[in-house]
Amino acid sequence: MSDEIVKSKDEWKKILTPEQYHVLREKGTERAFSGKYATSHDHGVYRCAGCGLDLFRSEDKFESGTGWPSFTAPIAKENIKTEVDRSLFSTRTEILCRRCGGHLGHVFNDGPKPTGLRYCMNSAALQFVATK
Repeated sequence: MSDEIVKSKDEWKKILTPEQYHVLREKGTERAFSGKYATSHDHGVYRCAGCGLDLFRSEDKFESGTGWPSFTAPIAKENIKTEVDRSLFSTRTEILCRRCGGHLGHVFNDGPKPTGLRYCMNSAALQFVATK
């Protein structure tokens, strides 16, 4: 587990695109089917777009039909943290990057086996690194 990364709003705005800043730092959500990784099938690792921490493997990605990249499990549970999200008139489990605190998306209990979980992430919060 890496050390926590803390930056000011201005520092984050200098290194992130406006969309990345909105999603990662303001807990925004990209429109369904608009993100570049929603239908990607390339082999590799998905990292936090804010700090580069490894979050998900392509082997754990699946087509959820929701319009956002979905995974059955993180690379390592210690790389993410969860918080209760009571916005939008519902209670959900928010997923954040453990290292920089960036908002990644939410996890739901309607995923496929073996975990039964659907980690529904924003493409803007992720950076893909291809592997062989």
